[in-house]
Amino acid sequence: MPHKQGFCDLGFAKFDTNRKKRKGFAEVIYCPGKDLSHLKKIAQKVVKLKEDLLLTKLDKKTFSFLKKVIPALKYNPLGKIGYLLAKPKVISKGRVLVLCAGTSDISIAEEAVQTLEVMGNRVEKLYDVGVAGVHRLMSNLDKLKTAQVIIVVAGMEGALPSLVSGLVRAPIIAVPTSCGYGSSFSGLAALLTMLNGCSPGVTVVNIDNGFGAGYFASLINRG
Repeated sequence: MPHKQGFCDLGFAKFDTNRKKRKGFAEVIYCPGKDLSHLKKIAQKVVKLKEDLLLTKLDKKTFSFLKKVIPALKYNPLGKIGYLLAKPKVISKGRVLVLCAGTSDISIAEEAVQTLEVMGNRVEKLYDVGVAGVHRLMSNLDKLKTAQVIIVVAGMEGALPSLVSGLVRAPIIAVPTSCGYGSSFSGLAALLTMLNGCSPGVTVVNIDNGFGAGYFASLINRG
């Protein structure tokens, strides 16, 4: 049952029960920094309310802890994301393509992929196609040109989104990752490159924010 005030007060947390009505998907739980007992109570309440459950940046140990009280909970270990759907989603007609520059970026790409799939999107992956070997990307032009939305995940210098944007008409969501050597400043270099890219049609989310990219791509794809 919906709460009149629009949220469920657990004392230590106030779960937004109107989020799905406003945004199309229930409130998502960011796991780092939360007390385990609090996290358990929030997750159990979400399931009791028959809302979709999505837990981001969820480590394996915490997943095992939650699995004991929510046996149906599923886990993507690469994307570090837990999920449980209240009911099956209607799959969208449009297709979201998720690219990543190198295999060190796969974890963040998988966070985006799992978010998209939980929200009912058709997803295709194209991994390890960075600018250090651009022929790997160019051999997949058909996939690039037929996607409704493209998420591009890259660390190091973060040049891949601008290159992809110059080849396609689809909107690009760029995700900088913290992958890289010292002067990458844990993803800051990639973030600044993406923000300063010259190719139009690119929006940028925060460092390592695969969830944010997946959520935004889903909003575009269902529109």
